[in-house]
Amino acid sequence: MMQMKNEKIFSLLGLARRAGRICWQEEANLAAIRSGRAKLLLLAGDAGRATVKKYRDKSRYYRVPVAIFADKATLGRALGTTPRAAVTVLDEGFARQITRELCE
Repeated sequence: MMQMKNEKIFSLLGLARRAGRICWQEEANLAAIRSGRAKLLLLAGDAGRATVKKYRDKSRYYRVPVAIFADKATLGRALGTTPRAAVTVLDEGFARQITRELCE
């Protein structure tokens, strides 16, 4: 069951990437959070403590929801890129669907 849920989330991330509705590079993530464009921040479970603190602090200040999901390598694979510690979802619809899948 958990595997199917993860696959659905990875599929949603792939769709969001193809639609240009996510950021995965650090500066782009932070800019999206600061500008209010970020609707959801996904942090890898194995992200470093300093990285987690930086993203959590920014997200708390700018009121962006944060979820811990997968690990860096898996997030990177889902996006077709190198391992990623954080992914920012820029679309309200994708963010809502991903959050719904995480909560089930």
